[in-house]
Amino acid sequence: MTKIRDDWDYTEYKDQQTWPRYTGIPTFMRAPYSEALDELDIALVGVPFDGGVTNRPGARHGPREIRNQSSLMRRTSQETGISPFSLCRIADIGDAWPQRPFHLEESLAEIANFFAKVHAAGVLPVSAGGDHSVTLPIFRAIAKHRPVGMIHFDAHCDTGDDYLGSKFHHGAPFRRAVEEGLLDPKRTIQIGIRGGVNDAKIWQFSHDSGMRVIYMEEFLEIGVKGAIAEARRVVGDGPTYLSFDVDGLDPVFAPGTGTPEIGGFSTAEALAMLRGLRGLNYVGGDVVEVAPCFDPGYVTALAGSQIMFEILCLVAEAHAGRRD
Repeated sequence: MTKIRDDWDYTEYKDQQTWPRYTGIPTFMRAPYSEALDELDIALVGVPFDGGVTNRPGARHGPREIRNQSSLMRRTSQETGISPFSLCRIADIGDAWPQRPFHLEESLAEIANFFAKVHAAGVLPVSAGGDHSVTLPIFRAIAKHRPVGMIHFDAHCDTGDDYLGSKFHHGAPFRRAVEEGLLDPKRTIQIGIRGGVNDAKIWQFSHDSGMRVIYMEEFLEIGVKGAIAEARRVVGDGPTYLSFDVDGLDPVFAPGTGTPEIGGFSTAEALAMLRGLRGLNYVGGDVVEVAPCFDPGYVTALAGSQIMFEILCLVAEAHAGRRD
C-alpha cells in the first residue's frame, strides 16, 4: 500500500498519537480509526444522539467536540501509571448514529444493534454521548445474557418514568434497564444526586429497587474516600459498567450540559474517585451529556475527554488483568 506520508524525519511520528495535537483527523485521544473489530480489545465509540433530552438539546454534538478536546490527552496516566494503549488494542470505531433520529424508540434500537456487533466480537465499549438515554441501548447489547452492576456519577438518578408521554428519555434509562433485566439494582450505586424536583418521589424507584444513592449532602460528609469505599462494596467483583453524566460535576466545571445543577463535586474530586476505583470487573463505560453549544471555552468537553480517558484506563486495566 502506497502511503502519502512515509518520509518522517522523526521516527516517533510513525505513532500518530505523538503528532502535534493540531494535526490529523480528530479521533478519540488521537487513537487510530478502525472498524476491524476482530483486531480490537476496546472500541471508542461516539453516540451523537440527544432525542431523549427533556429540555436543552445539544448533546448530539458532544462526541465531535470530545474528540477535538481529547487531542490534549496523553498515552499514560501520570497519577496511576496506566497506559491503556500499551495494555490493549484500542481504536476509534466511529459513531453509533441512528438513521431515523426522529423516531426515539427506533433510534434506541439502532444504537443497540450497533453495540451488539461490538459485543459479539468480544470488544469492550468506551463511549461518549449523547444524552443519557443512550446507555439503555448499550445495556441491551452488552447485558442481554446477564445483568451488570453500575457505578453512576450524576446529579440525577435517571430512574424516573413517563414524561410527556414517553418512558424513554434521559431521565429514565436505569429504571427501564432494571425492568428489562439488564441492570442489577443491588449492585448499582449513584453518586452526586442533588437539585430541586417537582415530585418528591421522582427517584423512589432507585430506593425501592435497592440501589445505593449517595446524595450530595452525604458526599460532603463522607468525602471522596467514603464514596470510593461504598462503590467498591456495592458492585463487588461482578461485571460492572461505569456511567458518568457530566452534570454530576458542579456547573462551574461543566456548564456545557443539558441539565446543570449547582452544588456538585469538582473535577479534582471526580478524578480522585475514578482513580480510586481500579481493580473492578469493568465491561464498559461512558461519559454523556456534553453539550458544546452551552460550553464556553470548551471546558466541559475537556472535562469529558479527561473523564473518558480515565474510564478507558480502568477498562483497559481490567481487560488486561482478565486476559493474563
